[in-house]
Amino acid sequence: MALTTAALLATATERLRAAGVPDPRLDARLLAAHALGVASPGALTVRADEPVPAEAAARFETLVERRAAREPVARILGRRGFWTLDLVLGPDTLEPRPDTETVVSAVLDRVADRQAPLRLLDLGTGTGAILLALLAELPNAHGTGVDIAPGAVATARANANAHGLDDRARFVAADWRDGLPDPAGPLDVIVSNPPYIRTADLSTLDPEVRGHDPAVALDGGPDGLDAYRLVIPLAARRLAAGGWLAVEVGAGQAETVAALMRAADFGAPACVTDLAGVPRCVIAQG
Repeated sequence: MALTTAALLATATERLRAAGVPDPRLDARLLAAHALGVASPGALTVRADEPVPAEAAARFETLVERRAAREPVARILGRRGFWTLDLVLGPDTLEPRPDTETVVSAVLDRVADRQAPLRLLDLGTGTGAILLALLAELPNAHGTGVDIAPGAVATARANANAHGLDDRARFVAADWRDGLPDPAGPLDVIVSNPPYIRTADLSTLDPEVRGHDPAVALDGGPDGLDAYRLVIPLAARRLAAGGWLAVEVGAGQAETVAALMRAADFGAPACVTDLAGVPRCVIAQG
């Protein structure tokens, strides 16, 4: 006899809890919704007492097994919501997280005219999350996303196409150390979520991060600040007068990154907190 949706969810929740998954009930519901082909986890409530077809139950079991091995739900589903966008993930991209939305909101709060034909640059673009979120809110802006990983660039292009932003976004595989491949001319906004984890701390990260996010997108060097020492001088040379540089930072890094900006002649950096009250973005005007 087939198990009901409620019974499968209860079993999966306990299995994920035993595996140390932080929010086992939510994750079980997300995976069940995907396996059963329903629109959202909330739709499972009305199907609680319905038997689950064997094929769907087998799909769900496979997904739960992957999550119990600490593969993130978004990696299993292949996509993640960010800002107003639904983004495809790839093995060469970070999984975009809500903390990074702080960079988007910090920039938008400071753009005087959202209808202006702004020129944007996103360093370490990954899925294209920050750049595409900004372009979605700035209808006359154009931008370039740069990433060292060709696979990330391909993923970002796919996301731009999916959201109808491909005519205003281009993506380039390049290394920051070789300079910026953007066309000549000043930029209005430069954004980045660079690698900022200290090398010695990589092994202490949650298994969802250390086992699935690419190390090149995490490793910020011995003190976690290597990327900022590259990005900030590059931005200082390429920003238009009055243009904005906004970078994501790790916990405890905001004041040091702000000092690097001041040393590069940026004016009065501001530290913007995320929803948990942690300084998550440093933004300054060139």
